Amino acid sequence: MWTVYYPSPHIIAGLARIPTLKPTAWALALVCSVGVTIVVAQRIITNPKPDAELKQVFPSAVAFSALGGDPLHFKAYGVDPKTNPSAPPIGIVFWTTDMVPQEHGYHGPIHILIGLDLKGTITGAVVDYHSEPYGYFSVEPPKFAAQFKGKTIRDPFIVGRDVDAVSRASITIASAARAVRDGSRLAASRLLSAEATK
Repeated sequence: MWTVYYPSPHIIAGLARIPTLKPTAWALALVCSVGVTIVVAQRIITNPKPDAELKQVFPSAVAFSALGGDPLHFKAYGVDPKTNPSAPPIGIVFWTTDMVPQEHGYHGPIHILIGLDLKGTITGAVVDYHSEPYGYFSVEPPKFAAQFKGKTIRDPFIVGRDVDAVSRASITIASAARAVRDGSRLAASRLLSAEATK
């Protein structure tokens, strides 16, 4: 048996007192709300202050720029640009979620911070956040991210071959490996010299 509920007369009377908007105003309100939603949805929000993680993924750097550029990245410096403004960067650091936002594990994106030197070699990786059900024993242990250090953008990043497999977490591990591989290759092609991507 189904029970049907009708709105109370007080609710109906209250709705009747709301001033009506012209169709143009409704259309404008709808367009604005959709525009705000699209702008917010374009970037997966990551750790806003990854200072310790930056140093961890690029240990030879003494300073980092603010997150910026297209695609978004940090520049790593061997000499502090505040003391030497002409200091060239020695590499870049980026979030995989900024490079390949469409890459998701079993339950969502895996936020991995990657350091990449000017030759296309990974200087370090840190898994900063995930919502994977088996992440605590697959991508969360430091040894998972540590295995990427020293790999180049030319390595295959194939689970079971050059990326360690973890039983019961194959979707998570494969997604994380693809995010590191594809993110590193995209970052290198967009931000490093042509020599690094050969």
